Amino acid sequence: MVDRKENRHNNDKFIAMTTEPVQRLILKLALPTVISMLVTSLYSLTDTYFVGRISTQATAAVGVTFAVMSVIQAIGFFFGHGSGNFISRRLGARDTAAAQQMSTTGFVYAFLFGILITAVGLLSLERFSILLGSTPTILPYTKAYLGIILLGAPFFTSSLVLNNQMRFQGNAMYAMVGIVSGAVLNVILAPLFIFVFHLGISGAAIATVISQVFSFCLLLVMDYRSGGIHIQLNKFVPSWAFVGEIIRGGTPSLCRQGLACLATLLLNVTAGAYGDAAIAGMSIVTRVCFFIYAFLIGLGQGFQPVCGFNYGAHLFERVRQGFNFSVGAGFVLLTVICSVAIFFAPEIVGTFRHDPEVIAIGTVALRYQLAILPFSSFNTVSNMMLQTIRMSVRASLLASARQGLFFIPLILILPRIAGLRGVEVCQTIADVLTFALTIPLTLPVLRSMKTSAKVHK
Repeated sequence: MVDRKENRHNNDKFIAMTTEPVQRLILKLALPTVISMLVTSLYSLTDTYFVGRISTQATAAVGVTFAVMSVIQAIGFFFGHGSGNFISRRLGARDTAAAQQMSTTGFVYAFLFGILITAVGLLSLERFSILLGSTPTILPYTKAYLGIILLGAPFFTSSLVLNNQMRFQGNAMYAMVGIVSGAVLNVILAPLFIFVFHLGISGAAIATVISQVFSFCLLLVMDYRSGGIHIQLNKFVPSWAFVGEIIRGGTPSLCRQGLACLATLLLNVTAGAYGDAAIAGMSIVTRVCFFIYAFLIGLGQGFQPVCGFNYGAHLFERVRQGFNFSVGAGFVLLTVICSVAIFFAPEIVGTFRHDPEVIAIGTVALRYQLAILPFSSFNTVSNMMLQTIRMSVRASLLASARQGLFFIPLILILPRIAGLRGVEVCQTIADVLTFALTIPLTLPVLRSMKTSAKVHK
């Protein structure tokens, strides 16, 4: 009875994903994913805001720890996108059994790797904190915050897998409920633990971990209620074939997030040469830009299940339509948001830390980054499309470009030439170069799908 109900649900989902108007379908799927991404970014924004009331050093410590959060997210997205891409293509090809096995396999691997991150991080906490860019004045805050944050790694990685697997099945609303609930709880608990219980920066970390565990539990419930395939531990398949699929589908995400970690580390170390205020200012800019960028990521993630289902069903023209719509909508949306944010840049930075030096540094960097950010709509949607249709080499190269291939050399070179201004403009120049690289990587694929669409008519 359960299998019959599940098969009926999957069949209805297939029909909707392959026949409903593409623009309406993407918007319907994108709204909950945009909300999920915005709320996910609230975890770091919340901590930055409330910790900013403690001191500049505490604000900088949260910024330093952002690199570790990137690693945890990298693992979660690696298994979430790797398994999710496979699931959407298999559902598009009507192969429910393989999709079910991959669902559980990706989840179990993510939880185990989260445990590994916790163990390694706690065993070398002080050395790890220094490596991340902590100065002697920041180090005590970093250790207090990071030591607690690491405890939530297994729950955070596996939550991202649950979220992405539901999203790739077209159940974005259920995925949103799980993520949003945890973030809202964090907003409530953070000030309570920091100011009422007087736990300082440790209170912010405790609030974050409790919220992640709560979100994990709720996502498990949502996974079962979504009506599609869900986690069944007896379906775990530790086969090399599934590992290979996860690697091919998840490597672009691992490259993107892993290099984001390295980029943040180098940014902290480089900015540290100009004082704690520079680290604090740049960490605020990173979080604000990530929050705005979340609109684009959410829109692109609304496109991914549409892309996966229709590519698996050989409906290539629908993939192209979805791509063009997502890029255009993302560009318009980010242009409006960034224009407003550029005008109010000093007020935005000052909201997180009322320190004239932090505000001065952050305002310049924020305006530079926001000026070019709308063009990232083409880069981001291209990367998501290439990843979903299993063009792993192109997707990995593009995923590596923004904060790896271009940013890392620039952050090592520009500050030597232009000092602090070199730190402030580094990400902007990297984004311009990434846009230039995206064009030759993406346009031939779109042309190929156009040709294939005519053949399959």
